[in-house]
Amino acid sequence: MKVIVTAGGTGGHIYPALSVIEKLKEDKNNEFIYIGTIDRMESTLVPELGIKYVGLEMYGLTKNIIKDIKDIKCIISSYKKCIKVMKEFKPDYVLGFGGYVTFPVMLAAHKLKIKTAIHEQNKIPGKTNKILSKIVDTTFISFEESKNYFNNKVVYSGNPCGEKAINIKAHDKTKLGFDKNKKLILIVMGSLGSTVVNEKLKEYLETFKSKDKEILFITGNSSYEEFKNLKVEDYVKILPFYKDLSGIMKSSDLIISRAGASTISEILATNTPSILIPSPYVANNHQYYNAKDLSDKGLSIMLEQKDLTTENLKQKIEEAFTKTKEMKNALKNTTKPLGAEIIVEEIKK
Repeated sequence: MKVIVTAGGTGGHIYPALSVIEKLKEDKNNEFIYIGTIDRMESTLVPELGIKYVGLEMYGLTKNIIKDIKDIKCIISSYKKCIKVMKEFKPDYVLGFGGYVTFPVMLAAHKLKIKTAIHEQNKIPGKTNKILSKIVDTTFISFEESKNYFNNKVVYSGNPCGEKAINIKAHDKTKLGFDKNKKLILIVMGSLGSTVVNEKLKEYLETFKSKDKEILFITGNSSYEEFKNLKVEDYVKILPFYKDLSGIMKSSDLIISRAGASTISEILATNTPSILIPSPYVANNHQYYNAKDLSDKGLSIMLEQKDLTTENLKQKIEEAFTKTKEMKNALKNTTKPLGAEIIVEEIKK
């Protein structure tokens, strides 16, 4: 089977796409091409993994008329480039995982009458996927409730990132210098960190004292410089990046994070109690709805950024540890579909 996979912009789109490619690799007869942008995260990450890559010059539309005219020209030229790539590669299926780069790719596939599907990672779909759902054959969703936003064939697959997290081994936290008999709080705000939240966390970390709890704070590469010299207790450790988040999550007793789709899929897969601080800066406020969904189901505790203070954070952490057993039981009883496997099996039909 020949498959074109497209996704761009953020890890929330890219990592689910890569999880499906990993599943496709299990059959040596499968061939695949990844189509992304020429200058965003995927443009370096994907080729480094040895995956055949095609880059498109694409930019998101704004309210600047002059810029948008140029951007529309890029969409047209990207569409033509995709037509050419598809005629040469002759894919059996084209899969889109979000980001504006998917738009011309899926349009080209539709024009050539190639089977298509999109995957929506968030509870509230983005604009691109809402539009594309009208022309693709299948829409895969991460939240069961998302089916109400689509009128085509919908398959509840969950997020493919969760499948990898289910099978990964817990990391030995003692190798990072933590005490195996103490509770570990993992704080992580995404690959780039969060400047606003990080500022709020400084005071909390500097004043944190505990006999039975420790903290691992992953700042994100862009924020590490401002935190690396922070005066904290020995049981508070600060890193810019941790390669395998799922592994350390399985060794943690509580995670404090944003409410991005990939992180949520890992929280569900690893049964880790959490406090979610949704970013208010994302399209459609989708992190808020992701976090609210988990909070309403008793799977997590939500703390909105506008309410984030040192005192509120302390209270939420105390609340989380009193509800740890409840959250863990709720998480264990939550359906965890094997996203990548479901998607691959569906497109093989």
